[in-house]
Amino acid sequence: MTTSKGFRAVLGIALAGALFGSGVAVASALGSHDPVDEGRSRLPGFSRVISLSHIADPATTPLFPGDPTFTIRTAFTIDEDGFYLEVVHEGQHTGTHYSAPCHFHVHGLCAGHLDPGDFILPAVVVDVRNEVAHNVDYHVTVADLKAWQNAHGPLPKDSAVLLWTGCDRFWGPEIGRTIPTYYNCGSADGRFRQPGFSLRAVKWLIEQGVLGARGALGTDTFGPDPGDDPNFLETSLTLHRHRFTLENLTNLDAMPTSGAWIVIGGPRNRRGSGAPSTIFGLMS
Repeated sequence: MTTSKGFRAVLGIALAGALFGSGVAVASALGSHDPVDEGRSRLPGFSRVISLSHIADPATTPLFPGDPTFTIRTAFTIDEDGFYLEVVHEGQHTGTHYSAPCHFHVHGLCAGHLDPGDFILPAVVVDVRNEVAHNVDYHVTVADLKAWQNAHGPLPKDSAVLLWTGCDRFWGPEIGRTIPTYYNCGSADGRFRQPGFSLRAVKWLIEQGVLGARGALGTDTFGPDPGDDPNFLETSLTLHRHRFTLENLTNLDAMPTSGAWIVIGGPRNRRGSGAPSTIFGLMS
């Protein structure tokens, strides 16, 4: 299921037309307040578009230990100033976000040096909820990925591999060793626990070209590393060339196992090691 340059070009044209050629209609679709829509809209060229990002809200966003505080304050109001504007203070890795190679590597590419095409990737979803239900420290193995291929076909080259753990249902800022939280994936056993990719699995994905010149590891936890890896080796290995990690995802239940694409939106700050991101899943 490799992706040819020609197909990427066709997708790029379709995406450009969908996102920019439709003007107000697209903006309306993505910003709909219709409760029936549930954030899942239709765009020309695709059957569905969904948001894989949590709403950015200081009251509900869990922060990785040691991260900058997250605040939003109103700076201008329509009543007093004629327009509404907020001031947002947060780290580059707050909430749903992407990480660029320079997040871990001195000479790695930062956000401003990545190509536009790096932000559009074919995507697959690897469902490990059953394994995580029995072990919140679960490490995804090469055998798991090979079993996925046996069931669904080859993993696409230069793609985003999204790990569906189910931990996002515990999203929230609460912290406690004996209560179910996002920090312990609902286990109520330990302050920081989460599933992730094994280092061998990441190496295998690189060897297979799934994580090639481009690609990403994404997950509905704080990151692709298991909670028992204090050195974040899986993230470090992923963040080379033009590759990302995508963290704190949600709505992976709405994504197909294969055949979808993702668009990674967000600021490209000078020397940015990443950014809070609105990530869209697109289904044809």
